[in-house]
Parts: sequence; structure tokens; C-alpha cells
Amino acid sequence: MNILATSGGFQPGQRTRWVPGPLIDFAIELAGSPARPRFCYVGTAGGDSVLGTAAAYEAFTGRDVDVSHLALFPMPNVEDVRAHLLAQHVVWVGGGSVAGLLAMWRLHGIDAIVGEAWRSGVVLAGVSAGSLCWHVGGSTDSFGPRLRPVTNGLALLPYSNGVHYDSEQQRRPLFHRLVGDGTLPPGYATDDGVGLHYRGTELAEAVSDTPGKSAYRVEPDGRGGAVETVIEPRLLGGGR
Repeated sequence: MNILATSGGFQPGQRTRWVPGPLIDFAIELAGSPARPRFCYVGTAGGDSVLGTAAAYEAFTGRDVDVSHLALFPMPNVEDVRAHLLAQHVVWVGGGSVAGLLAMWRLHGIDAIVGEAWRSGVVLAGVSAGSLCWHVGGSTDSFGPRLRPVTNGLALLPYSNGVHYDSEQQRRPLFHRLVGDGTLPPGYATDDGVGLHYRGTELAEAVSDTPGKSAYRVEPDGRGGAVETVIEPRLLGGGR
């Protein structure tokens, strides 16, 4: 059972809007590097943006990957969502509103389906909202530019999660406060370009597509604050 929770994934392309970055290649590797990987892009957090979905398909141009997508707006685009997700090697969840994602997934029963898929061996992965969702919670801009806590994640992983730790000024202090005061359990955070690989519910390693980036373990310090421990990630092949 593998989850790859990241602050990265697709990267800007020269001929296409996106190309699969080393983090996406690693997610496919976790699935056993099948000859023709089945990769499902889920854009719920971005309101099932047509542009985002098209970019995900286009990103794999010239690669022997069976790309599909799951959309929930205005209705599910596949007749049997459960069968579709359980047939994938990798389910990749894009960024956006994690609050909206959680609400829509619960409305359609996706929360239970992705848990079943994970237990059956499908690699669950994603960026930002697609990282937060697998955890107990974290901080989100789902409600506006001022970050707020989200505490009703799927909790497949019994930790909190911080994303975009080095690129968004509010992220680190709020995450420390939420963990320090007990709003969130201890957890892990990622700089942009870094992913957390969980095998089962245990962190196996941190990985990165960019040199000089880090992951972090954040725990209460017993005085209402938090203590942060740097986790040096393994630089993936093809890193920038």
C-alpha cells in the first residue's frame, strides 16, 4: 500500500503545458513500473477544470501510458467509478480546494473507494490538495487567501500535512501553531518539489525533484509550540 503526497508532480513543458516530472515517474515506479501504466488524473479540487484535464492527457504525449480521468462535475464521467479507480495503477489528484474535494468525494462515495483502491494496491498520489486529502488535515486556502485549518481529511494516514512549505509565507507558522495547540496531530511538511512516500501508514522516505529542498517532521514541543526536524529527501533521477 503506497501513498505519494507531494508539493510537486507535473512540470512546465516546452511543447506541452505540462510534462510528467520525476515525482510522477516515481509514483509509476511504486506501481511496479508496468509496461503500460494506467494513470487516472482526478481534478476535483480544481473544479474538474477542462484545461487541467486536457493538460494531464497532453503531458503523456509520446509515452506508453494509458491516461484517463475522473470528473464529478456536472456528473461522474464514468459509469462505474469504483471499477474505474480500482483498475488503475496510479490515481493522481490535482491541487485546488481540498475542502471542496472532500465534500464532493464524500457526496459521491469516493472517500470509501479510494481507501479500497489503496488497500488493493493502487498507488494514491497527488499535489497540494491531492497531498492534504490523504492525511488527517492541514492548512488550506479553500476558504480565502488567509489560510485556515482543515481537520476532516480522509485520515488514511494518521498525521497532519503541510504543503508548499517554502513558497507560501503563511504555511509554516500556521502549521506550527495548529500542531502545537493540538488542533492537528503531529505530521509532515514538504517544500515545493518534495514528496512523502508512505508505505502503509509509515513514512518510508522523502523524495525530491529539485536539489536543496527538504521535508519536515513537525511535533508539539510540550509548551504550546512545535518543534521541526528536517528530513533530507532523496533526489530523484531527472531532478532539476
